Amino acid sequence: MGIRIALGAQRKEVLRVALVRAFKLLAIGAAGGLLLGILASRVLSLIVYQATPRDPLVWIGVVLAMSFVGLLATWIPAQRALSIEPSILMREE
Repeated sequence: MGIRIALGAQRKEVLRVALVRAFKLLAIGAAGGLLLGILASRVLSLIVYQATPRDPLVWIGVVLAMSFVGLLATWIPAQRALSIEPSILMREE
């Protein structure tokens, strides 16, 4: 990130690239998780109280919650890294 900013990239663009990359990984993970979850639906019905093994509300809720946490886990460190002056980053790296 520091190198991109030092070469003239806008901070918003660097943050956008980081979040888009994280979103792609989250989408792949969510698709894989849904596939494995469907395959393990009997175990899920034992864990989630009063839910059918293929309850769409539970699946949507889990995907949204995990996506939110994943994007937040990317956004916070990216904001922290972008708040540092690029020349300081370049000297340390």
